[in-house]
Amino acid sequence: MTSAHDTRNDGSPFRTDVFPEIRRPDAGAAVISEWDAGSPEGQRAVLDGVARAWGETPLPAGFLSRVLFAGTDGHSVLNYGQWTSDTARQEFLRAEGAGLSERMAAVLDGVEGAGDAGPTLFRLYRSLLPQGEPQVAGCVVRVAFRTTGHHAARELVDGLVEMMGGRQIGEGGIASHFHLSDDGTRVVNYSEWTAPEAHEREVGSIVHGDGPVMRFIGGLAGVEPLGFRRYTAPRGLVRA
Repeated sequence: MTSAHDTRNDGSPFRTDVFPEIRRPDAGAAVISEWDAGSPEGQRAVLDGVARAWGETPLPAGFLSRVLFAGTDGHSVLNYGQWTSDTARQEFLRAEGAGLSERMAAVLDGVEGAGDAGPTLFRLYRSLLPQGEPQVAGCVVRVAFRTTGHHAARELVDGLVEMMGGRQIGEGGIASHFHLSDDGTRVVNYSEWTAPEAHEREVGSIVHGDGPVMRFIGGLAGVEPLGFRRYTAPRGLVRA
């Protein structure tokens, strides 16, 4: 990987191994995927190998970030990327995709059970913003839902944002960013927290109780909660 002060082929600086800025104004498309590497050793192999593959690839101006996160479960890996547009991403894949795909496949083939599922295209829809001055992120919580279409997806997110008054709640909670898949079948909440322990303390009263959040979700047609995972330790490139 490059150092935090290096520049890449287009002369633009990149920061390495930092959390991406989800609401950056030049981000028009996001790609999200996850791998199950099976073990801490497999998790490290996927993180190192995929980060190295991207770090060795010439990146166009339309590329904004590609960051990997290690699951606190010791085996999962979250892959989050940002582009100025999906058109920019598709042009990159046509020009450089074959070589990168081969390097990625070699990494994943070397980790039993990791699979080779490609990322899904998402767009940031709405966010719960920080209460006051934002704290420093130390953890990402990925919360996922299966939805039957764009109407159900928007109804879910709009209801949650309005219920919370547009602000992130919970001690240690920083912000939550709701992404909708292009086909309307997935909602992913990329939620930023100060630490995994902060989310663990907060989530017990929400998920396991009979509070308004779970009652609202349970009453929505066409929405199926798929659970959450906690991630730390960002690896990758973020355009400054």
